[in-house]
Amino acid sequence: MLAKPCPQHKELPSTRRKGFLTEHAAPFSAFLTDSFGRRHNYLRISLTEKCNLRCQYCMPEEGVQLTPKSELLTTQEIITLARLFVKEGVDKIRLTGGEPLIRPNVVDIVGQLYKLEGLQTIAVTTNGINLARLLPRLKEAGLDAINISLDTLVPAKFEFIVRRKGFHKVMEGINKAVELGYNPVKVNCVVMRGLNEDELLDFVVLTKNQPLDVRFIEYMPFDGNKWNFKKMVSYKEMLDTVRQRWPDLEKLPCEASSTAKAYKVPDFQGQISFITSMSEHFCGSCNRLRITADGNLKVCLFGNSEVSLRDHLRSGASEDELVQIIGAAVGRKKKQHAGMFNISQMKNRPMILIEILQAEAHSVCIFRKNLSSSSDTQCLRTGSPSIHHTSHTAVDSHSGTAAGNQSEEKGPGSHSKAIGSGLCVSERGPSSSLTHIDQEGRAAMVDVGKKPDSERTAVASAVVRLGEKAFGMVRQNQLKKGDVLAVAQIAGIQGAKLTSQLIPLCHNIPLSHVVVSLSLDESRWAVVIQALCHSQGKTGVEMEALTAASLAALTVYDMCKAVTHDIVIEEVKLVSKTGGQRGDFQRG
Repeated sequence: MLAKPCPQHKELPSTRRKGFLTEHAAPFSAFLTDSFGRRHNYLRISLTEKCNLRCQYCMPEEGVQLTPKSELLTTQEIITLARLFVKEGVDKIRLTGGEPLIRPNVVDIVGQLYKLEGLQTIAVTTNGINLARLLPRLKEAGLDAINISLDTLVPAKFEFIVRRKGFHKVMEGINKAVELGYNPVKVNCVVMRGLNEDELLDFVVLTKNQPLDVRFIEYMPFDGNKWNFKKMVSYKEMLDTVRQRWPDLEKLPCEASSTAKAYKVPDFQGQISFITSMSEHFCGSCNRLRITADGNLKVCLFGNSEVSLRDHLRSGASEDELVQIIGAAVGRKKKQHAGMFNISQMKNRPMILIEILQAEAHSVCIFRKNLSSSSDTQCLRTGSPSIHHTSHTAVDSHSGTAAGNQSEEKGPGSHSKAIGSGLCVSERGPSSSLTHIDQEGRAAMVDVGKKPDSERTAVASAVVRLGEKAFGMVRQNQLKKGDVLAVAQIAGIQGAKLTSQLIPLCHNIPLSHVVVSLSLDESRWAVVIQALCHSQGKTGVEMEALTAASLAALTVYDMCKAVTHDIVIEEVKLVSKTGGQRGDFQRG
């Protein structure tokens, strides 16, 4: 018989409950102790393979096939296995995914885990999208600790990394956790060179007035995430960066089994930590076991060896038999990194198992085709959007409609219809008077207050000729500064939004859509950039499109200049525009 919950501890407050359980803890099970003497008292349970984000660093670009629902653990099976592990000595359970908070009965699962005698801590790792809505109920059910994933503090960059909107929902979830008294609220940040290492200090500042533990995680290899050493920013490099700003940074004591090296800026309310899984592994004190959503036991995150507890459960295995199976798996655990010397070459599950829809890939393909006929065949060949293919597209939309939902079949006046029709009706001649000077000949901003709102679209382009060597390094993603095309995409989007701050006489207009596309032209050893901007406003978006293309081109130059200065930026031009009193324009 499995152990029954103690009727006494559910009524205790969280802190008193932990003290009570620690004081009355049973001897630790030999079945959860491996051949190196490591006691595994921490169990991570994946509640689902699904996720409502599509983070680029933890999923393969081609996606994966989800496990049929019938092969996933049921709620009762999760609780049965949890009870068994707790009885053997596990005192901490973390719920993971995919994204655990999209499982409909996650609150009920937390409530049932809370009843397990001997379990001291129930934690969850979440992307934060649903956290603010669910957290009050989760706290009431017994949730003790929260880890929230957040890799950037820039909304546009957030959308690029996760391929979805939701930055403000994540921030709302962090604030709700602080409001409800969680201390610390852990924020997990995977640091990737060329993408977000420039935000280290901004993340540290978050800990000044809030009880946050910002945990900087070294970028780790998983099947399909295109890992290489050049993308990894080491713990020591990150620490040096922080210490240059805060020389009096203090190192904090930590438990022997902790995966994090903790530090604190004096007088800051929170702290920072570094997860050094690559540069300084913590395998020697590892106390973690994992159960995947389909019921497999993994004794090492990096190992591909798994034991199906689900199959044994469903075949009627007794508690003693399950314990023997678990004990045998734990006993086979290697000393470090699943016994591999070169973990970058490992074959393992993706970081999260999620689904990428073919419809989504097809829709982005339509956008590429509309932007440039030259990239049409390239898009169809690659199939799905990815920063690692020779054609790169980044989309930023604030209208509530993602690029993947646009279609050439929309009705009159729609944005996509205009693109599909070639953006051309007529070309007007130049105005007979200058509009940006006053009567005395001085520069002046045009008053557009009385002009009616209309649909405005503009497409601009630029070409960066790199030369053979730099071009080859960009194509192979071998540059020290990181992924050139990915960073240039972000720069283009941000440049479009900042146009009015960069060009004195430009109006600050609301952009409803920005698309930045980069492709590689081997015949010229060049990066070809196209930028599309769209707005419902009183003035055109030509300057926004030109700024986006220019900033993307300058970023390519900046990231490649260490290889050669023989780089030429050329053909910066307006390709087309629609809307406005002066009519439409299409370059011949």
